[in-house]
Amino acid sequence: MDVYLLLIGDEILLGQVVDTNSAWLGQQLALHGYRVVGKMAVPDERAAILAALDWAAQRAQLVITTGGLGPTKDDITRGALAQYFGSELVFHQETYDRIRAYFARIGKPVPESARQQATLPQKAVLLTNKVGSAPGMWFERAGKVFVSLPGVPFEMQYLMSEEVLPRLRKHFPGKPLAHRTLRTAGEGESAIAKRLEAFEEALPAHLRLAYLPSLGQVRLRLSGTWPHAEVPPDAEERLRAEVDAYADQLRALLPDLVFGVEEDTLEQVVGRLLQERGLLFGSAESCTGGYVAHLMTSVPGSSEYFAGSVVAYSNALKTQLLGVRPETLERCGAVSEETVREMVAGALQTLGVQVALAVSGIAGPSGGTPEKPVGTVWLAVGDRARIVAQKHVFARDRVKNIQLAATFGLNMVRKFLLNAL
Repeated sequence: MDVYLLLIGDEILLGQVVDTNSAWLGQQLALHGYRVVGKMAVPDERAAILAALDWAAQRAQLVITTGGLGPTKDDITRGALAQYFGSELVFHQETYDRIRAYFARIGKPVPESARQQATLPQKAVLLTNKVGSAPGMWFERAGKVFVSLPGVPFEMQYLMSEEVLPRLRKHFPGKPLAHRTLRTAGEGESAIAKRLEAFEEALPAHLRLAYLPSLGQVRLRLSGTWPHAEVPPDAEERLRAEVDAYADQLRALLPDLVFGVEEDTLEQVVGRLLQERGLLFGSAESCTGGYVAHLMTSVPGSSEYFAGSVVAYSNALKTQLLGVRPETLERCGAVSEETVREMVAGALQTLGVQVALAVSGIAGPSGGTPEKPVGTVWLAVGDRARIVAQKHVFARDRVKNIQLAATFGLNMVRKFLLNAL
C-alpha cells in the first residue's frame, strides 16, 4: 500500500525545526510493509493544506499528516480537515477531560487553549494520546484513509505505534512480513557490503538486505515477504524462522562487527557485558568532554557497573587527576599512545574500577598539525593486566569527531571484554 506524508508547519519550511518525523515514519511504515511514495512540507495556511490533501490523495491509499494540532492560533490543521471532509467542528468533552487530567498529572494549570484542542471535526475517529494533549484523528473517504498526528515527535510516535499501526493492519491486511536487524560497529557501509557480496547474491528473491548507516555504526536490516499467493495459517511463523536463519548466517559472516540486534545500543551491550562479569567501568576523557559518560549513564541501572569519569581536558588535570607524567606530555603530546595508556592506568587507580577507557584527540576545527591532523584520536582500554591502544583519524567536524571517538571507544571496550581485542 502506498503512503504519502504531509508535514504541516511554517517552522519546518523556515528550517527552525528539523524534520525527524518523516524519517521515523518512513522506517516504521517500511517495517510493516507500507511504501512511502512521497512527502511534502506544507505551510500553516488552510488553502495550502487543502491542496496538499488533494495532491496526496491522488497518489496514495493512506495520507498521514503531522503538525498543526497544538493550542496556538497557527495550529489550523483541525479546521482544514473539518472543511476537507465537510464536517462540523464540535467540542469533545471526553477529550477535554483527558487534557485536564494530563495537566493535573504534570502539575500545571489547564490553559484556556485546551478547549481549542478539544474542538474537533465531528467525522473524525479520535485516537487517544496518553502522552500529550492533542488527540490524533482518523478519517476514511472513498476507500482511502487519512490520519492526522501531532508534530511533537514522542506524541506522534506513541500514537503511530499504539493506535495507527494496529488499525492499519486490520484495515489493509497484506501478506506476512518479517524483519531482523543486526547492529554493527567498526566498519563503514561500503566495507561491509564488500564482505557480504556473496551472501546478498545468494538471497532468495523474497528476502532483501538493507544498509542503514550512522556515525560509526551500520544497521543491517533483513526483510522478508511471504512469497506465495496462498497464505497458510503458519505463514508468518515460517517466514520469521527463515529470516532468522539468514540473520544467523549474516552474524556468522561478521563476528567482529555485530554487537547487537534490533534496538540494542553499544552502551547497553557494554553494560550487560560488565554486569555479567561483575566488573566496574570508568572513563578518562579529554576531547570527548564526558560524552562517553553521558552515553553510559543514559542507560537505566548503569550505576551498577559505571563508576564515573574524569574529564581531564587540560594537560595539568591529566597530570594531577590521572597521573600522566609531565615528561610524557612534553615528549609525546596529549594526543598520543603513551598518554592514553597512562590515562587508563590513572583512571583505574583514581576511579577504583576494574576496566577503564581513555580518549584523547583533536576534535577541531583548529589545533591540527601535518603529523596530527584534525580528527586524530587515540583510544586505550585496559585493566590492571593489559592495556590496548588504537589510533583513528576521523577528519570530520568537531561534534562528529566527538561522537565517533565515543562510539569507537565503547566498541573497543566491548571487544576487550570479549577478549576479541
